Amino acid sequence: MHDKALRFDIMKTVFLCAGASKRMHPITEDKFLLKFLGKTLLEHRIEQALAAGLNDIIVVGNQQNIEQLQAIARKFPQARIDFAIQREGPGMADALRSAQNLVEDEILVVSPSDVFEDSAYHQILAEGKEGSASSYLLGARVESYFPGGYLVVDANNEIRHIVEKPGRGAEPSNVVNIVVHLHRDAKALFQSLAKVKDRDVDAYEQALQSMIEDRHRLKFVEYGGFWSPIKYPWHVLPAMEYFLEQSLGGIASSAIISEKATIEGKVTIDENVRILENAVIRGPCYIGKNSVIGNNVLIRDHCHIGADCVVGFSTEIKRSYIGDGCWFHRNYIGDSIIADRCSFGAGTVTANLRFDGEQIDIKSGAETMDTGLDKLGAIIGADSKTGINVSIMPGVRIGPNSVVGPHVLLRHDLGPNRIVLVDNQNRIIERKTRTDLDERS
Repeated sequence: MHDKALRFDIMKTVFLCAGASKRMHPITEDKFLLKFLGKTLLEHRIEQALAAGLNDIIVVGNQQNIEQLQAIARKFPQARIDFAIQREGPGMADALRSAQNLVEDEILVVSPSDVFEDSAYHQILAEGKEGSASSYLLGARVESYFPGGYLVVDANNEIRHIVEKPGRGAEPSNVVNIVVHLHRDAKALFQSLAKVKDRDVDAYEQALQSMIEDRHRLKFVEYGGFWSPIKYPWHVLPAMEYFLEQSLGGIASSAIISEKATIEGKVTIDENVRILENAVIRGPCYIGKNSVIGNNVLIRDHCHIGADCVVGFSTEIKRSYIGDGCWFHRNYIGDSIIADRCSFGAGTVTANLRFDGEQIDIKSGAETMDTGLDKLGAIIGADSKTGINVSIMPGVRIGPNSVVGPHVLLRHDLGPNRIVLVDNQNRIIERKTRTDLDERS
């Protein structure tokens, strides 16, 4: 039981940035390093925390990304940001153990790969300030299956069971776990973590269940605002839409825009962007720094174009997330996610709708993943290319570092570091007939 006041001066906010994004294939970038409106997702999460009064932060990274995380932290001199490196184990338990020596009494554990409103912080902090439970876990009620953790709660919103990733049809409730967890008693949490001997990815959830069994009170805090966890690559699209809708729009003073271009709605145009004659941009949209939007280009219906891109002549992009440094020319790109430094040959088209109108599922080995979408284009990893007149069927994944050769109709996924070519060759034969045109030559 806790009757002491919640103290922000001793509370640590722990961002978990060490986990591998195995389910994001072919997107290899850490999810919290994906950029929205010119900032990484982690930067957005830190800004939210600071706005809520949470100035003491711990970032748990791994040996591969720690330098990138430190570079991000330097953008926030007003905050105290410490670092821990997760060297063992795949899950949240080992992430927290790696930061244990930096923690005092109270911690707020946050997954920076989830997109949520500012109210999530305010809500859980208010509950922690007024209540007397050991821990408070944010959660949301869902109407359909969610591939994550579930909470079983009683009439008083006390948590009775935590079930990590039950199979479809085995959900114990309709309450899913959002990783914004306030632990008023960090000592009790770490004691429970120490009892879990295995290194399974659900060791943290096992520790929370152990706390319940040891009669610690864990409370469910119901969240009803926008929430988009990025677990699979197609989850980037609703996250993108959220950021675009929240943006106020605006055109940087250094942008050069032709008088013959059309810009409608909420459009954010960043520094040094060039927009040429007859281009049409219909918001909500974002155009990143130094990008060029060519003649007769159409960008519409929620698009996020990264920095240093060239969207060439007569290209149409609709509801798509485009990374940095991409090049296009006379393409159609619909409902797609395209990572950094990709280029499309003229005539490459991404199909985004099945003829039968059914939703688009994605197969990964023996598993069929339910996207819940009836429109989904290509998902393409970094440094991939297509030749001229390539057609990519709905939901196909490519790369990274792969090449789709000219005139290929790609129906199935293409792995990383692969080249696919049309296997038939041109056949040359003698021409034996003559026409009137030949006589004129």
